[in-house]
Amino acid sequence: MAKFLIVEARFYDHLNDLLIEGAAAALDDAGHKYEVVTVPGALEIPGAIAMAAESGRYDGFIAIGVVIRGETYHFEVVSNESARGLMALSMDAIAIGNGILTVENEAQALTRAKRTEKDKGGEAAKAAIAMLALRDRFGA
Repeated sequence: MAKFLIVEARFYDHLNDLLIEGAAAALDDAGHKYEVVTVPGALEIPGAIAMAAESGRYDGFIAIGVVIRGETYHFEVVSNESARGLMALSMDAIAIGNGILTVENEAQALTRAKRTEKDKGGEAAKAAIAMLALRDRFGA
């Protein structure tokens, strides 16, 4: 049994609740423990994971958030930099599942967040579990 940390950028409460529900269900189904921590926004997720990884208290991480395109360039910055930060952490053998949705509108987010549809929260948790198994296999 492993312990995971779900790091959520809580901006769209109802969407995050759906993503966390999916992630929690996948972790429960696999027999793992988890905690949830909230950060101000998607840009803060990689930093929170880096801090938590240094603590040694968690085996893997699930990033949860929703970034919906607006009228400014901010969408691209948040989408690209949060993904870049997570990728950099994964290169240090940190098991991470990326469940940060980057969408054009709320309808797309709902489709991706609902467990009965795309279940991206569940998929992110399953990716983190798979990466943890791979890390263990390679002894990293």
